[in-house]
Amino acid sequence: MRTTLWAIVFASFLASCSSQESDEAAPPDGSQAFFGATLFDGTGADAIANAVVVVRDGRIEAVGAADSVEIPAGAERIDVSGKTIVPGLINTHGHVSGVLGLEGNHYNRENLLRQLSLYARYGVTTVNSLGGDGVEAVALRDAEDANLERARITVAGEVVTGTTVEEVQAQVDANIALGVDFIKIRVDDNLGAGEKMTPELYRAAIDLAHENDLKLASHMFYLDDAKGLLEAGSDFIAHSVRDQQVDDEFITLLKEKNVCYCPTLTREVSTFVYESVPDWFEDPFFLKDADSAVLEQLKDAERMQSVQQSPAAKGYKKALEVALPNLKKVADGGATIAFGTDTGPAGRFQGYFEHMELEMMADAGLSPKQILMSATGDAASCVGYSDVGTLETGKWADFIILNEDPLADIRNMRSIDAVYIAGNQVPDDT
Repeated sequence: MRTTLWAIVFASFLASCSSQESDEAAPPDGSQAFFGATLFDGTGADAIANAVVVVRDGRIEAVGAADSVEIPAGAERIDVSGKTIVPGLINTHGHVSGVLGLEGNHYNRENLLRQLSLYARYGVTTVNSLGGDGVEAVALRDAEDANLERARITVAGEVVTGTTVEEVQAQVDANIALGVDFIKIRVDDNLGAGEKMTPELYRAAIDLAHENDLKLASHMFYLDDAKGLLEAGSDFIAHSVRDQQVDDEFITLLKEKNVCYCPTLTREVSTFVYESVPDWFEDPFFLKDADSAVLEQLKDAERMQSVQQSPAAKGYKKALEVALPNLKKVADGGATIAFGTDTGPAGRFQGYFEHMELEMMADAGLSPKQILMSATGDAASCVGYSDVGTLETGKWADFIILNEDPLADIRNMRSIDAVYIAGNQVPDDT
């Protein structure tokens, strides 16, 4: 009896060894298994300790706690123990444009790729480009596949600013012909320096967009305009309300219409910060991708004096003081926040400003989890993305591996170890 028992135990041991040897000898099957990290998946669920993410053909094949996910025998095993994995950031309001340094008129494929690669190195894996987009951007969007190593892009074409219904119709039609994902309008008087689009015109633009199954994003500044746009059916509020404190009526409209609020706090910063030399001009996290020639231009004494004397700079500095508490009130009121920065124009540094925005949102009083949700799962819902934003089975494997926990301090989003898009590690060369 004892001999038989030992025989069974020994046979089981040999079978186990044989199985382990078989697993170790299994040929690579093209999959990757990231194991050991804490996972924040962007769905709003609690973080998962000791998680596994299995990636195949650019998409997530399996994800969850280690005891619930079987790693394929032929997977490349990537040990990320002690680190944190979060979904790639989604900028719901950026611009992938013709700006190069401080100059415009450089709208070409090479410059667009430069910007998308820059965003990606900072962990921004998808950009909703809201204006100034052309055929080159549409081609890049349409070419995205499992070989991607730069940020994804969706586009709005040219901003609709027509002064008659006929002009609005023509501009919307041109964007539709381009193949845009969004229509964007501008309802703003630039602090009293211009004329705003009238309600008749913005209603026409909204109706035309919806007739063509397109969402419409609204640039605005004033609370009354924001309310009017929501009543008319705008699908996205693309900036903070900056003229006065938001009220319960506005927050109720956001929730009833299921429309997201995109603060773009760094947009305001960019209008006045170059009145002097910003502290972050010495930040290594900024300098790793900064052009020293551009920094010298921004430090020019005459240029700084011009910003100091600019009425617009002074106006937008005051506007930021309104925008910060408004963000907190909107979030506390239960409306959905969509992370966005309006980066891309000259002086709004893509990549770095996204991290500044995260930190300013914390300064406004939002928790790290609220901020991360605004830039991942909530951002995807706000602009209609179905394949990114959360780390779930079947979705694109777009994620950031961090050395420190962003749920403890949002500044830990800077501790980037690696960025993956479609399961491909983003090159860290500039």
